[in-house]
Amino acid sequence: MRKVIIKVVLVVLIFSLIQPASSDEKDDSIEGIIKFYLDADQTGARSSGQSIRQGILTALSEIDNTIQGYRVELVIRDHHGSSPRSKKHLKEYLADSRALVVFSGLHSPPILNNLRFINESQILMLDPWAAAAPITRYNNGLNWIFRLSIDDSKAGFVIAEHAVKVDQFRKIAFLLERTGWGKSNFATMTEALKQLDCAAIDVQWFNWNIGINAAKRILRKINKTGADCIMLVANSQEGKIFARAMSMLEKDKQLPIRSHWGITGGDFSEVIDSHIRSELDLKFLQTSFSFMSTERIDNSEHPIAKHVLGIAMRLFPEEIQKASDIKAPTGFIHAYDLTKLLIAGMSEVKLSSNIKKDRISLRASLENIKDPIQGLIKVYTTPFDEYSSENRDAHEALNASDYRMAVYGLHNEILLLEDEIGIIKH
Repeated sequence: MRKVIIKVVLVVLIFSLIQPASSDEKDDSIEGIIKFYLDADQTGARSSGQSIRQGILTALSEIDNTIQGYRVELVIRDHHGSSPRSKKHLKEYLADSRALVVFSGLHSPPILNNLRFINESQILMLDPWAAAAPITRYNNGLNWIFRLSIDDSKAGFVIAEHAVKVDQFRKIAFLLERTGWGKSNFATMTEALKQLDCAAIDVQWFNWNIGINAAKRILRKINKTGADCIMLVANSQEGKIFARAMSMLEKDKQLPIRSHWGITGGDFSEVIDSHIRSELDLKFLQTSFSFMSTERIDNSEHPIAKHVLGIAMRLFPEEIQKASDIKAPTGFIHAYDLTKLLIAGMSEVKLSSNIKKDRISLRASLENIKDPIQGLIKVYTTPFDEYSSENRDAHEALNASDYRMAVYGLHNEILLLEDEIGIIKH
């Protein structure tokens, strides 16, 4: 009996040695694949999510979707602008042993509401759009979020300076969505007007999904204050409602709108078409590259613009036949440049079988990119730095000098305005 027991034990031991590793052990190995997650709104602000996807894939195609011999897969998740849904996707990323980074989307609230979770869980997040100031400023430990986008600690200054210095408005009303994004812009816009020896004569707040009648009532309230301009912070959905409501007012009650760029993240330009826009005085914030800049494209002054547009047209033939077909181009441009910086950071990291270790190494590498990287917006030299409470812009690849105001053209293309204004202190 004793010999039988010994033989059984030996068989079990031998069998366990030749069996494949457990699923948990398998998950510790990248096994030829790494994944980039994209957690963005693919429904309500679908154009923004789609353009970010296109920008990432265009940059990856330049390296054949392969890094250090590993195939890169882009995992698309749709959070619908919902913070709980976004957190579910972030947990999925954490459980995925092949997931290296997460790209965020247009909306700030899903990041702001999960900010502590993101940093404490060491989620390496790259932000190509969401603009709320606190996103990249975390002082309770290591900061794990890097942004290549507009930063609301500066955006309000640029919009306000253009309205006051260029357009000569003095009686400005704020019209802001009631979110963390709207509140951060209220603070910066208020400070900006103060530095311009001006002040908002009215502040109106609105919630998501506001209706046309409620929008008209708010606009009529603003009119009664004697305002000569509205500074708007809204996404595409609510932006469409307010633009439509403005166009329905009597001509003498229609006010100029100077908007944050959230309106460009959806189908705003299609719904508020060129006919409606011809009746409105509308300008909005952008960054300093546009595929529609004829000086850069036609005269080949930009070193990679034609190249990148050509790749995008080949990759997405049903979606992009010309530059103006790129919907919500901000997402494409920023995601392309940010992916280029990610690739540069990864070139200094030796990928291992431990994804958590690789995330830590890549985070440090992003803070130490030294070689110049040619992007669409500019050449990036040391785009990121080690974050501290004294170096609060360390995880911001762009600055206020990279911002411009813009308008929509006849064919819904975004046209940058090249007004030369000095950025006021912020």
